[in-house]
Amino acid sequence: MGWMTWERFRCTIDCTKYPNECISDALVRRTADLMVEKGYLQAGYQYLIIDDCWLEYRRSEEGNLVADRTRFPYGMPKLIEYVHSKGLKFGIYENYGNKTCEGYPGLIGHEKVDVTMFAEWGIDYIKVDGCYYDGYNYAKGYEALGQYLNQTGRPIVYSCSYPAYHDASSIPTNYQVLSENCNLWRNYDDIQDSWGSVTDIMDYYALKQDYIAQYAGPGHWNDPDMLIIGNFGLSYDQSKVQMAIWTILAAPLLLSTDLATIRSEFQEILLNKNIIEVHQDPLGIQGLRVYRKDKVEVWTRKVTPYQNQDYSYAVAICSRRDDGFPYPFTLDLKRISLLHTKGYTIKDLYTNENLPGVFYPDSQLTVRINPSGVVFLKATIVQ
Repeated sequence: MGWMTWERFRCTIDCTKYPNECISDALVRRTADLMVEKGYLQAGYQYLIIDDCWLEYRRSEEGNLVADRTRFPYGMPKLIEYVHSKGLKFGIYENYGNKTCEGYPGLIGHEKVDVTMFAEWGIDYIKVDGCYYDGYNYAKGYEALGQYLNQTGRPIVYSCSYPAYHDASSIPTNYQVLSENCNLWRNYDDIQDSWGSVTDIMDYYALKQDYIAQYAGPGHWNDPDMLIIGNFGLSYDQSKVQMAIWTILAAPLLLSTDLATIRSEFQEILLNKNIIEVHQDPLGIQGLRVYRKDKVEVWTRKVTPYQNQDYSYAVAICSRRDDGFPYPFTLDLKRISLLHTKGYTIKDLYTNENLPGVFYPDSQLTVRINPSGVVFLKATIVQ
């Protein structure tokens, strides 16, 4: 859980024209302050990650990476020290290619030196992108880079992007090897600030779930990309959908929004304690889309508490409809494999209300779902 610059702030580098949005020391410090002041750190969002465009266009005479001297006047180590002083962890971006996606110096040919320097700076997380790679084996390069990270002796979360590049070129990824070398990995395209992008990613994960979900778990996660809640493209209901589905997927929750201007209703979604508790469930099981009918999708995730092979479940009932009223939808619990014979108590994670009574496998559950909205529930086994 954390915050990342890319989706909201992209490669904005003109600090004269856009002083509050440019990729800079000031933006990172402001965000660090707000993550603490507004309760994001307390809620669990602990990583503050800078994406592309933090660099000078050329390495130093000694061959080292250098932060842009104008936008980062105190240097990166001082900025990292400030982020750490707030109780946050710091993440950085680089690219396994000749240059980054936005044209700054890449890692290839400098892997060990760069990684060693990052560790000396005190980074806690690194995202390694895959633009401009001129070779034949992404995976081996990323595995070697991971070994350099391990050799530093510093705990650093390793985010790998090469499966998304494989997928775009129809190259199969060995997910077993991937899960042994990377802590999280991008499977698919960059998220954009739109409902269409969110649903496109949802469809991708549903299509691929029978293969990729089995490789997710504590320490190694499929990553559908950043949360865009609080930006421009999602309605309030659509924002609730993204939060719910990313939680079902046990996905990293990396915000990319302006914490200085986010409206309160979107902040409430991101700080929802019920949902974060489900997201952080210790089993770390990735959920699945299990049912579709009438343009309504049901996604479920096994969570604690459980008894023998009977799990509690997070259940997201998501509307892909646009017909203009809260759609009534009835569901048999056994249809989505909620089969615990002693039944379940059910809580609405957004309203914080408990549904009356106990629900059994033969019970029917009826909800009303707003267009492009969600009803997000936790069904807890009766023990």
